[in-house]
Amino acid sequence: MIINAKTGHAADETAEMLVFYMYEDSKKIHETLEPFDVSFNHAISELLKNKEFTVKLNNLRALPTYGKFPSQYVLLVGLGKKEDITFDKIRQASGTSVKTARDMGIKKVTSVMDSLEILAERLEEWCQSFTEGAVLGLYQFKKYKQTKPEEEKEVRALTLLVSDKKILTPVKEGIKRGQVIANAVSFARDLVNTPSQDKNPTILSNIAKNIAKEQGVSCKILSTPDLKKLRMGGILGVAQGSTQPPKFIILEYNPQSKNQDTIVIVGKGITFDSGGICLKPAKNMDQMKSDMSGGAAVLGVFSALAKLKVTQRIVGLIPCTENMPGGSAIKPGDIVTFHSGKTAEVANTDAEGRLILADALAYAEKFHPGAVVDFATLTGACVVALGGIATGMLGNNEELKNRIKTAGEKSWERVWELPLWEEYQEFIKSDIADIKNTGGSGAGTITAACFLSKFTEKYPWVHLDIAGTSWAEKNNAYMQKGATGVGVMLMLELLKDWKKFTKEK
Repeated sequence: MIINAKTGHAADETAEMLVFYMYEDSKKIHETLEPFDVSFNHAISELLKNKEFTVKLNNLRALPTYGKFPSQYVLLVGLGKKEDITFDKIRQASGTSVKTARDMGIKKVTSVMDSLEILAERLEEWCQSFTEGAVLGLYQFKKYKQTKPEEEKEVRALTLLVSDKKILTPVKEGIKRGQVIANAVSFARDLVNTPSQDKNPTILSNIAKNIAKEQGVSCKILSTPDLKKLRMGGILGVAQGSTQPPKFIILEYNPQSKNQDTIVIVGKGITFDSGGICLKPAKNMDQMKSDMSGGAAVLGVFSALAKLKVTQRIVGLIPCTENMPGGSAIKPGDIVTFHSGKTAEVANTDAEGRLILADALAYAEKFHPGAVVDFATLTGACVVALGGIATGMLGNNEELKNRIKTAGEKSWERVWELPLWEEYQEFIKSDIADIKNTGGSGAGTITAACFLSKFTEKYPWVHLDIAGTSWAEKNNAYMQKGATGVGVMLMLELLKDWKKFTKEK
């Protein structure tokens, strides 16, 4: 879809569909819509007066113009109350409107931005959010699905119409940033939605190499011999049961950056999780292709860094392997030795994510990071606690947690903090190793983070458990059932205008 901006007046626009946005608490129809209301014998006013159309968020009403205007249809879209408007509601309204246009067979849409009544100082951010909603709202994963030509429906062009030439520049800048971010999210969604057969660790490594080549990023792939030299027993141990060799992806953006923080992003890359010897139930095991959602988020972020001209040095670490129950698979009771030298008793082979992340987080020390953030579909307990609405957050640094909270609110990839108190560390003590990889039946998300914390003691760190937020069970305004691409928008928002970090805990 081509997205552009132009100046003009709605009544003069030649468009298949004109979209107007309306606030529930507005006392009158916006001036851009008045000519249409008059020409329609005040039909729009009557719809509102008789409550045949209520201006709740995402409520819609399409009206044909019957040749009275150059445009074929007018689409009215509710925004709810103006005082309650947020960036995410803009995304929702945008996503809802373009999806409706697509389903009607409309190919070219013009959105009347004046009807949003955007504040000048927030113009670029609003247009960014609007663009994100439109691109993500139209996202579909159809790689493996045949569609008849007559069933193909696609919005090919979206125009953001404004009346004032003076604001055209920030509108275009917002569109540009919004497209980059939404495309990065879509890229991550594609990776997660792809079946495991087509994204084993080797394939995922090749995808990382392609991103690096396209974006001017350095990429290093560690294979089994390298992992053995580095004593990465967590990655190697989990990989034992699979015929697919493990990989450790290392991406580095802007390595020559000076007087800037180095930020390390770590993503769990289990390309399929059967549970290993502690085999998962068959129900919903097909969704375990999504256990590399953290790694997909890292790759999505790296696909956008150069385009957004991020100035920091960013390092991406993705430990990749399958977790399979083969004859040589790691067994309950086995001991693994990590890159840091610490040892862990494997109490449950289905708690494998923390084993591979432990090696990656220990390896992160070599970059002397100012901050480390990891994304992982780590625990079912997080789904029980927070559902699919909020990502679980735990960490060792208040400033970093607060920054992530703020970025989460703005990107609407919201986080909710869980405690990482010393008392919980008792749960992961082992009689025969330094620690064990499960902490019993209670506080599963917290004890998993306690395990990771043993490898993050030398830098500011936040762990984001995306087990619930990485997968959507149903469609909504700009989310489709399946992979969400969570983490990309949050991280790119966090990196925007990043200020030098204070390392005190």
